[in-house]
Amino acid sequence: MSIRLQIAAIIFMMVQGVFFGIGVVIVLATPLKASAAQLIPLVIGVSVLLSAPTAWLIAPLMRSAHQRKHDARE
Repeated sequence: MSIRLQIAAIIFMMVQGVFFGIGVVIVLATPLKASAAQLIPLVIGVSVLLSAPTAWLIAPLMRSAHQRKHDARE
């Protein structure tokens, strides 16, 4: 398993939580709350689908930040 995949797996749930929170706030803070029972499962699915590529894009940035700190110590 690559380092990037490991970092992305760790970041995935945090990113998914942020997307889910944003989606739920949008649903519940607008007139869409009348159909929240149907929209919240959709928000869950969309947040999972968006989180995977987002975590994959964030992973190299996290690794490079750690690498810069590591190189500075040497």
